[in-house]
Amino acid sequence: MEKRIATSVFESLSSGVRLDVFRLLVRKGSEGMVAGDIAAAVSVPPTNLSFHLKALTQARLLDVEPEGRFLRYRANIPLMLDLVAYLTEECCSGDPAQCVDLRAASRVRPGVLPPVVAGRARPKALPLSFRVDSSSRPAKRRTR
Repeated sequence: MEKRIATSVFESLSSGVRLDVFRLLVRKGSEGMVAGDIAAAVSVPPTNLSFHLKALTQARLLDVEPEGRFLRYRANIPLMLDLVAYLTEECCSGDPAQCVDLRAASRVRPGVLPPVVAGRARPKALPLSFRVDSSSRPAKRRTR
């Protein structure tokens, strides 16, 4: 990942509303949500939310797909994983075995982080252009 992409992602997530929206869509996974449901879930008026959705989409944090007269938004999970890898790939000089004590001191729930594998700094990151294949997505439903 390039530094300019990482800074763009962080700038986009620096808004509390955008961070809430992104985390909500990460929880929803490949199902995503339509804009009206997102607005209701984060208690933001739809007119204000459109500004935030546009910023997240421009930062490539969200993918958007038209569904009739609605727009379905999905978190770009591969980009999120690439960002985490970018931040942590040089941790402990690239020797993940050194990070065991640091992991134990963190507040991350067990099972959230991948296991430490000796001799391998991180799992191979997916390319930024990766997108979930539409055939693997759940059937489209019309919701508001």
